[in-house]
Amino acid sequence: MGNKNKTISFRVNEDAFEALQEIAEERDISLSAVFRDYVDMLVDHDGQVSVVPESELEKLDRADADHAFPPTVEVPKSFVREHERLELEAEHLREQLEEYKAYATDLRDRLEEDGEEVLLLDDLDEADEPRQLR
Repeated sequence: MGNKNKTISFRVNEDAFEALQEIAEERDISLSAVFRDYVDMLVDHDGQVSVVPESELEKLDRADADHAFPPTVEVPKSFVREHERLELEAEHLREQLEEYKAYATDLRDRLEEDGEEVLLLDDLDEADEPRQLR
């Protein structure tokens, strides 16, 4: 299918537009190329891009020398284990829900096949009953 380019359109105030034009002129590229470079950088860094003037960049580098960008957070192992446990429990509950939906569908199908409006639960085989909750 190929990689198609898309067009993005937005408005900026006149001061910002002039500043962007100056950036493009300094780099000897088109204004569109400035935006493409920014978008490529944004995508490459998963949206974690901060645009600052070069004069401020040195100050930030010195101030944040020990801080990585994007910031990371340490999570206790107990939190990770609890999260994994909850994911497994949620998966188990989804499976049970699917089983009960299938059972309800089977009951509706039987009702439609028999043409009766009343289905006695005593007439059902115990093998058709859903599993007991654990």
